[in-house]
This record gives sequence, C-alpha cells and structure tokens, in this order.
Amino acid sequence: MTRSASLYKRHRFPPQIIQHAVWLYHRFNLSVRDIEDLLAERGILVTYESIRLWCIKFGPKYARRLRRKHLGYGDTFFIDEVFVKIRGKQHYLWRAVDQDGEVVDVFLQARRDGGAARRFFKRLLKEHRSEPRKIVTDQLGSYGVAHRELIRDAIHDTSRYANNRAELSHQPTRVRERGMRRFKSPRQAQRFLDVHSAVQNLFNLGRHLISAKHYREFRQRAFASWEYATAT
Repeated sequence: MTRSASLYKRHRFPPQIIQHAVWLYHRFNLSVRDIEDLLAERGILVTYESIRLWCIKFGPKYARRLRRKHLGYGDTFFIDEVFVKIRGKQHYLWRAVDQDGEVVDVFLQARRDGGAARRFFKRLLKEHRSEPRKIVTDQLGSYGVAHRELIRDAIHDTSRYANNRAELSHQPTRVRERGMRRFKSPRQAQRFLDVHSAVQNLFNLGRHLISAKHYREFRQRAFASWEYATAT
C-alpha cells in the first residue's frame, strides 16, 4: 500500500477532493460552509462538518511536508506580537517574518513577558536551524531579554518604523479571524495558523513585483509543491 493510500484510508471521498477542500480553506478567506457550496456546484455533495474534520486531520500533515521542502529563510527576522481575544481572554500571537515576507513562525501564548519571548525565540532558532544575523522588533523589553540570553551576537534593531513589515504581516490573520468569527480555542487557533502560514509561504509569489510570465511559472511550481505535500 502506498503512503498516499494509507493516509486517506477509510475516507469515502477521493483524495483529490479532500486535498482541494483543505487548499481552498487555507488559501482563501472562505468558511467551510462556503466550500460546501462550491463543491456542491460541481456536483460533489459533502457536508461542511466533513470539510472541517478534513482540515483538522490533513492540514497539519500537509503543513509539515511543506516545511520539510521549504528552501530556508532569510537572515533578518522582523518580530512582533499582537493581542488575540479567545473566549473573552486575551492572548498574544507572536509572529516572525523574514526580509522576503516569509512567515518563519507563529506562536500563540497567554503572556508577552520575558519568558514568553524566550520560548518564542527558541522556536525560531529551531525552525531556522541557525542564529539570524539581525532581528527587528519594537521596544518591548521582553525582546531585549530574549536577545541577550539567546542570540546576543545578532544585531537588534528597535528603531521607529523599522518593524512595519512584521506589523503588516498580521493582516491576513486578522482577515481570517473575522471570517471565522474569532478563534474558538488556543489549540484551534495554533493549529489553523500553523497550516495557514505554510500555505501562505508557498503562494507568497510577489505577483506585483514580477512579470505575468514569471508569475505563472512560480505558481505552477507552487502547485507542484502542494501536490507533493498532499499526495506523497
């Protein structure tokens, strides 16, 4: 039995439908009910609850495979945290992007103190596999603590407006958060954001910076990577 066959064993729908539904959910600002309607228009009758379960089961698997094939991140990290309210409680979503706009990591935590910053920096070092040359943050003191203890040799830029790239990187998450009518739990939010960031990186093609011909070529490569992540 192939790896693909074992992954989709005991599922009534073909793998191609499952893969497409998960891709639609994480690539676009669509609800599972929207995707149910899109599939129904094509004659594919599947409930929104099944689509939700597909995203929970297969999304993280696809994301792990995409990360294994990722070519690596840049040497400069732009880091920021933004509050997220979940069931009336405030949490903080820590995010790091590189100079090319690639999401290095997202991590939801209950606090934004020195301990939270250290935990996030340790995740970044594990994901990047080396110390970045430079980090850019705002002037939150927690960043200074983690910088001194974990990556002392990296340049730490806290100048005004330097961190706009990280602040703007939260926008896709805010859009999805509104579309989902807020996250339901920290676990659900972390699971979704892990997959969403991997898919976002794959299709982060800089369409406004390249010619239509090159964009189509890059997009085909992205589709090929998605096919590998979902079918091998």
